[in-house]
Amino acid sequence: MSRSRPIWIAAGAALSVAVVGGLMTDIGPWYTSLKQPSWKPPDWAFGPIWTTIFALAAAAGVIGWRRARSRAERELMLVLFAVNGFLNVFWSLLYFRLHRPDWSLYEVPLLWLSVLALIVLLARFAKPAAWLLAPYLVWVATAAVLNWKTVQLNGPFG
Repeated sequence: MSRSRPIWIAAGAALSVAVVGGLMTDIGPWYTSLKQPSWKPPDWAFGPIWTTIFALAAAAGVIGWRRARSRAERELMLVLFAVNGFLNVFWSLLYFRLHRPDWSLYEVPLLWLSVLALIVLLARFAKPAAWLLAPYLVWVATAAVLNWKTVQLNGPFG
């Protein structure tokens, strides 16, 4: 396998999740009508935050791929990244497309656990890659609290 192939695959996967998640994110009248906590970051900040997180995740994937000691470790890492990507997009679908922050609140612990699972796996053989995912874990925890406060301020939904 060429040395650059994992880079292209990781970049493509991160970009795909970002694009599909972005397409699920509708900052229209429904969203703008929600009461938000005063500490919520401005809407313009979410793009740079997610871009940074996806770039770090792609870098973590490349490092993990290169440092994995076996095919089984690589395959498990890929499965965990795929589950994480699905959960990331699914959260956006629930929250923004279906207008169900309450349902996304039940899903967000799974998203957080998927990041934690990646960190735990990568820490076994690629500690730098595990550390690159730490901001993602912190951001999902922050988003979970923001999601919870939004449900408190605006519920019930549906």
